[in-house]
Amino acid sequence: MNISLESAVDALDKADALLETAKTFLKDSEVDAVQTQVYDLAFSTAELMAARELVEFAAEEGADDAFRRQIAVVFCGDALTNLNTRLSSRPSAYGLAVGSVDNDLLTFVDQALSPESLSGLGSAIRDRDGRLPDDRLDNEKAMMRDTFRQFAEDVVMPQAESIHREDRMIPDDILDGLRELGVFGLSVPARFGGLKPDEDEDSLGMVVVTEELSRGSLGAAGSLITRPEIMARALMEGGTPAQQEKWFPKLAAGDPLCAISVTEPGTGSDVANVALKASKTDGGWLLNGGKTWCTFAGKAGVILVLARTDPDVKPPHRGLSLFVVEKPSTDDHDFVYENPRGGTVSGRAISTIGYRGMHSFEMFYDDFFVPDDALVGEEAGMGKGFYYTMRGFSGGRLQTAARACGVMRAAFEKALSYAEERHVFDQPVASYQLTLAKLAKMVAYITACQRFAYGVANLMDRDEGQLEASLVKLLACRVAEWVTREALQIHGGMGYAEETDVSRYFADARVLSIFEGAEETLALRVVGKSLIS
Repeated sequence: MNISLESAVDALDKADALLETAKTFLKDSEVDAVQTQVYDLAFSTAELMAARELVEFAAEEGADDAFRRQIAVVFCGDALTNLNTRLSSRPSAYGLAVGSVDNDLLTFVDQALSPESLSGLGSAIRDRDGRLPDDRLDNEKAMMRDTFRQFAEDVVMPQAESIHREDRMIPDDILDGLRELGVFGLSVPARFGGLKPDEDEDSLGMVVVTEELSRGSLGAAGSLITRPEIMARALMEGGTPAQQEKWFPKLAAGDPLCAISVTEPGTGSDVANVALKASKTDGGWLLNGGKTWCTFAGKAGVILVLARTDPDVKPPHRGLSLFVVEKPSTDDHDFVYENPRGGTVSGRAISTIGYRGMHSFEMFYDDFFVPDDALVGEEAGMGKGFYYTMRGFSGGRLQTAARACGVMRAAFEKALSYAEERHVFDQPVASYQLTLAKLAKMVAYITACQRFAYGVANLMDRDEGQLEASLVKLLACRVAEWVTREALQIHGGMGYAEETDVSRYFADARVLSIFEGAEETLALRVVGKSLIS
């Protein structure tokens, strides 16, 4: 079935008009009074943005243009189906009349998601042995992709299962190999020994590398870049020249490794209300209080800690400051470090169903001394920790979308391989219409999220795209749960066995919507406010 991109664009235009009507109706509402509507609008906005990126990609000339067009049509059909479901189920909540969805839009969906359309794309995927469309990267980025793909396949993948099942720390051959490849310096300016151009950003390079390492293993490789990237952005935003001179070369070398400590047991994603206390003392500060979900805290030799330096200021986020805390590295699941300059910090690894290898820790600081020069920005950085942290997190959210893309690709590849090999009722599982439809949607989702992430990376390199970084994270992380679920389902009973890779992908994917800004917080507090303000 040949469905034109023009008809997809026309349907997307009609969908955008519906969204605008809904946003106008909700305009100036308190977000907490319309949480359900705003949550749905955030996801629809993300899906429609991704659809636009994919249609633009499909319109480019190339050898696989028909394949790209098929992918774009299927994704647009699914995005518009989701929009219709959300709005049509309770139109009055969005200021719409019953039956407001345009018939032309519904006609497009009917054609785009017809059994013939889905099975046609699924068959094309089989004919290509699962190869995704040409990503159109330039030579430099293509070389980066190839290099890290090879490393993931040769070094990471052979160890991924044992790291997960035995709850091991990431082994040194992975860490040392990535140090040699310069991966920890992707966000560090070249003048400090990193790989980022001094005068420009290179978010796309970070996305490409993250995706390939996450395809190898989310917990054993895909998340290693995130922490130095957040710390580098925070230091670039607010660090003194002396702090940048000290820490950027170390971050680029991956020595020491670093962690980020923001979340607390009582606040979760509510960063503005962090309570860990930093009290001024002679020559420095004393840290007191608890943190949780501090990933890589044991192995890290330095932790970027968000603490409250002013308990009384209003609004509360203006009383937060960032500190660089140094400690010994350990592979242990539990540790206590007695600071020679006073106080202790302790950590305990949290047992998790997935995302193993880096370990996330509960932390407790007891009169832990840090010197004055550990305060990011020193005196000028007082009360600016929230802003420095958010600057770091914007890149972290884009990275998390890239991680989701890598996990999705790995799950899809295993699903297709198994479906081709496994015969049921005398024919390959891959040949059945329902399997073809699942494979079609998997590739449509993966490609859409990948193109959206590339587009956001380009925006961020122009110092834009803060909102879009949250949107692409929302979409890619939600989609990763579905893709890995379907990959497991295609494996049948074997998918539920721990020895099968897809069971690990499924468990790992579940964390993506939680960290680097929980789905609900992003949808309501970040995206939602911008949609109806």
